[in-house]
Amino acid sequence: MKITYSIIAPIYNEIDNLPELYRRVKEVMDSNGEPWEFILVDDGSTDGSTEKIRELAEKDKTIRPVIFARNFGHQVAITAGWDYARGDAIVIIDADLQDPPEVILELAKKWKEGYEVVYAVRGEREGESWFKLWTASLFYRLIYRITDVKIPVDTGDFRLMDRKVVDVLKQMKERHRFPRGMSAWVGFKQIGVTYKRAARVAGVTKYPFRKMLQLAVNAITSFSYFPLQVATFFGFFSAGVAILAIPVVIVMRIAGSGAFFGQATTLIAVLFLGGVQLISLGILGEYVGRLYDEAKGRPLYIVRTVPED
Repeated sequence: MKITYSIIAPIYNEIDNLPELYRRVKEVMDSNGEPWEFILVDDGSTDGSTEKIRELAEKDKTIRPVIFARNFGHQVAITAGWDYARGDAIVIIDADLQDPPEVILELAKKWKEGYEVVYAVRGEREGESWFKLWTASLFYRLIYRITDVKIPVDTGDFRLMDRKVVDVLKQMKERHRFPRGMSAWVGFKQIGVTYKRAARVAGVTKYPFRKMLQLAVNAITSFSYFPLQVATFFGFFSAGVAILAIPVVIVMRIAGSGAFFGQATTLIAVLFLGGVQLISLGILGEYVGRLYDEAKGRPLYIVRTVPED
């Protein structure tokens, strides 16, 4: 049977959300009247989510479980979903139900109008602290300004993509992945659909500040040379300060000023230049480390259980 829609949901310790996620997705997709499949990618869960996914798959053959051998990360779980999806339209949705499954039909409507990437834009966000809202807003706008690809602001991974888009994305095997940036990079005909993001139904967020920071680093280093350009700027700035300071110091010493005698000035200059060098080395190290990971050529993920065709 030809599948029209593939719904992909990465799962990591979402035992409390799984029954409601399944119920709402099934209700929405059955009402649409077209063939669909639900790919649940278990990313090394330890709370019983794995067993629950298998239980649901035994009862409903539209569910296709992909069980990882260990935790490989949310972005890699999305990639696995792409690899196993059979539909003409592929939808990525979070398991915490902050992305309402009912919006899928709005995305599908735009797809039928001819758009090949339909991304969901967060118009409102319920149940999130001011710090989360502020850092998220800063993240999206920073990424938009400094990356080579114009990634739409206030968008997550919740989106629908045409089969031809996913086939292109499957060819991109970089390890440090940023799917929303990758889908923007490939081009095609794209449009956004605004929706109200709900509060998490149960459980805790899997993206604390540390992971959000790592995601930001991945996004920037995957789509921009801006950090390297910043390091170069600091280098030129330091050299310029030194060039301007040399004649000033010479004149003041000849004039007998005591402002530049002693070790304080030397220590400040050394600390400043040392800081600039270490920052530059750290930025360079981030890029070199990514080259090292790519050179090893290891698989993106290892699957313990694959879905039946």
